[in-house]
Amino acid sequence: MCLCDLIRLLCSLFIPGLVVSAAACLLIVIFVLGIRLWITQKKKHSTPEGKDGKKHLVVAFFHPYCNAGGGGERVLWCAIRALQKRYKDVNITYVVYTGDRDVTGEQILLCAFTRFNIKLPHPVKFVFLEKRNLVEARLYPHFTLLGQSLGSIILGWEALTKCVPDVYIDSMGYAFTLPLFKYLGGCRIGCYVHYPTISTDMLSVVRNQSARFNNASFISSNPVLSRLKLIYYYMFAYVYGLVGSSSDVIMVNSTWTQNHILFLWNSGDRTSIVYPPCDVQTFLDIDLVEESSRSEHSIVSVGQFRPEKDHPLQIRAFSTFLKQKGDGQKLKLILIGGCRDKGDEQRVDNLRKLCEDLRVPVEFKVNIPFEELKKHLAEATIGLHTMWNEHFGIGIVECMAAGTIMLAHDSGGPKLDILVPYEGNITGFRADSEESYAEAMGHILSLSAEERLQIRRNARQSVERFSDQEFEANFLSAVERLFK
Repeated sequence: MCLCDLIRLLCSLFIPGLVVSAAACLLIVIFVLGIRLWITQKKKHSTPEGKDGKKHLVVAFFHPYCNAGGGGERVLWCAIRALQKRYKDVNITYVVYTGDRDVTGEQILLCAFTRFNIKLPHPVKFVFLEKRNLVEARLYPHFTLLGQSLGSIILGWEALTKCVPDVYIDSMGYAFTLPLFKYLGGCRIGCYVHYPTISTDMLSVVRNQSARFNNASFISSNPVLSRLKLIYYYMFAYVYGLVGSSSDVIMVNSTWTQNHILFLWNSGDRTSIVYPPCDVQTFLDIDLVEESSRSEHSIVSVGQFRPEKDHPLQIRAFSTFLKQKGDGQKLKLILIGGCRDKGDEQRVDNLRKLCEDLRVPVEFKVNIPFEELKKHLAEATIGLHTMWNEHFGIGIVECMAAGTIMLAHDSGGPKLDILVPYEGNITGFRADSEESYAEAMGHILSLSAEERLQIRRNARQSVERFSDQEFEANFLSAVERLFK
């Protein structure tokens, strides 16, 4: 640890632009050293010993929502499994910091097995945190980014005082915890970034006064409020870059995320792309259904019912396409997704009303079993995805592996990593507006059955690079320096 770096970081966070007196610097040094000494003593008395009397290496993952069952959780369990397989002859205690206090550790591991078919070869220790509510967006209707980031520092402090690790890996994107564990905990630091807390795209949305789900219309339509928000975003981006750059190893899930992290964190020598592990084999095992056996074509969307997924665009684009197409083809749109809370349920009700207003026949499949999901994907002709700047897109990969022809937004991960030519062959299609989506649907359905089959085969071959095995190899290569 470099104490000068820590002092500069603290000064930048709390008193930017001011000249700090020697006395103030001395007080900061004494305060930090006091906390560091206390934590060191705490660690010395709490680290378990192996049968040979040597202290265990403690490797901790910060994942407050480890029981959520989403793509981020699949990354967590695959990462721990990879480490346990690689360092099976080393005395290592694996710890997961979680806020899921309504379940036991055994139930969390059972969920990982039933949801992802992942069974860890060795036990893990769960440290249950009490202050997870401090990182929930609902607490901060205004200045949400700042509120959640400050909340994560308090949550991180709770985690650090309950268990001091040797290696700390943030696997959920709470960058403000990184300097806490590095400078006060004396840990080696790694992080896996699914999505930057703030991005240059977010800055451009505010700068251009564009209305988005994260930029309310009353702000985008007001030059003064837009200017103030832009200043707030720039200040936050500066601090975010400072805390993020304290990580020793930085893994990102896509080219899009890498571009933003490199710009904001200025840490190219420590940053690498590690594509998330997608359960491609489960979907590759689905037999390709001959189109001649289909009585109608279905267009399937898979994704949680969250605002950024932009389901209204899917419904409007499908409505536009139905108005343009001639008779002779039976079509249906199926929206498959999960609802996390009352807000998501209200969002589904609003989507149903939009379908009624546009007189579009749409089927909603909410929180359906995995086997039913596979059945719908096996029978679908087109997979639909409309999120702007999706950082990666695990659902897109799964649809391609299942044999659907993907039509996704022309941005983010789909544009840069997934729906790209494979060995010179088309793997899917992209669009960026109601009209271009409708046009792409028409183009896909105008292809012959043989042409569509070839695209499906190309897509299936291309997704092998997103398998569990590829993730394990790249993840272990990236974190190796933390274990030397």
